[in-house]
Amino acid sequence: MSGPLHAARIGLDLEEVGQRLHGAMARLYPICRSITGPGVRETLAILAERVPGLAVHGVPSGTQAFDWTVPPEWRIREAWIKDQSGTKVVDFARSNLHVVNYSVPVRATLDLEELRPHLHSLPEHPSWVPYRTTYYKRDWGFCLAHDDLVKLRPGKYEVFIDSELDEHGRLEWGEAVFPGETEDEVLLTTHVCHPSLCNDNLSGVVVAAELAAAVAAHRRRHTYRFLFIPGGIGSVVWLSRNAEKARRIKAGLVLNCLGDRAPFTYKLSRRGDAEIDRAARCVLRDAGVPYRVIGFTPYGYDERNFCSARFDLPVGSLTRSTHSTFPGYHSSGDNLDLVRPDVLAGSFAMYLAVLAVLERNRRYRSLVPDAEPQLGKRGLYGLQGGLQRRARPEVAMLWVMNQSDGTRSLLDAAWASGLPFDELADAAELLVAHGLLAPA
Repeated sequence: MSGPLHAARIGLDLEEVGQRLHGAMARLYPICRSITGPGVRETLAILAERVPGLAVHGVPSGTQAFDWTVPPEWRIREAWIKDQSGTKVVDFARSNLHVVNYSVPVRATLDLEELRPHLHSLPEHPSWVPYRTTYYKRDWGFCLAHDDLVKLRPGKYEVFIDSELDEHGRLEWGEAVFPGETEDEVLLTTHVCHPSLCNDNLSGVVVAAELAAAVAAHRRRHTYRFLFIPGGIGSVVWLSRNAEKARRIKAGLVLNCLGDRAPFTYKLSRRGDAEIDRAARCVLRDAGVPYRVIGFTPYGYDERNFCSARFDLPVGSLTRSTHSTFPGYHSSGDNLDLVRPDVLAGSFAMYLAVLAVLERNRRYRSLVPDAEPQLGKRGLYGLQGGLQRRARPEVAMLWVMNQSDGTRSLLDAAWASGLPFDELADAAELLVAHGLLAPA
């Protein structure tokens, strides 16, 4: 294990990181995932190659988790629609989006008018195949490009879906924990239930795996917990079985939509002013890139469960585009061409910077609190007076000394001063070394 976690930012070859992330996404892209089933297991097995110590956990179908019941495990082998000539006009083998996720088995011959209620398209984007699900309602259906739907002629169509819903199946997730100097936990969680969709959410999956590898390789103050879970039901099940562990979570982020070129968006936790909220905002401010901050809403991804009324955990979400806002969302338009290696690498670097702030953020108390200390006699301050402006390092030291009353953190000082967090953290370490500060 190498030096402190924040050192992981130094010397990163982001071009190499981006290519590795995009390559991992290309490998995962063809897999048919759902909230249960072999696709999730195959995905977790691949992630275990990158995430040290990734363990697979699960619960049986039918398990009660708060107000929810874990559904049967879904497996699908083959599905198609044939026209009167025997030509497959829709085929699951060409794209796993062609079948409504969790469709029950079907073998029938139907008139086109009987078939139409089971066909889904996007008239506003006629070349894209939509992504649809029926997790909690026994139903079936096919998705196809609207351009192909309008070409279907009246007549008989043979419909076949070779699937099963196993009442004795399991819901599974991946979990990796990297102990730190304290038991205070940082949670990073991402959903692994979507089939061939890249921005939502293979981008979150591969960035989370890369972060796990970086965290595992560096010394850390906090304990880090990574969850690779089915969206929605996965976080409900995890919380229902880990209430004590959840209380140790001091900061958390939900990873999704990290591969498109939209500016960053940070969604606040339910608390709105938690340390993770201030850390993410500080990093985005210091990066000098376009970004926006939006308030918490109980709609979106798994932050809605981690921020539920009972748990109210300090969990936010750092994304590029947000839920349902980017072109191609929940359709075949969300493909490998939409996400770019350099964007993925930039998202990874931004997350790593947030973790570095959490690692370095501390409260200090001044050992000379009565007035401003004489920094000059310690070689920490310019000896020439009368200057209109002081050097930034000197200003950073003055801010840290002023704010270090034992109750305010370096993040507080960063917001009060407008100075970059890293400059204040470096100043604090220098002041500690000169006997002017001590950890509170």
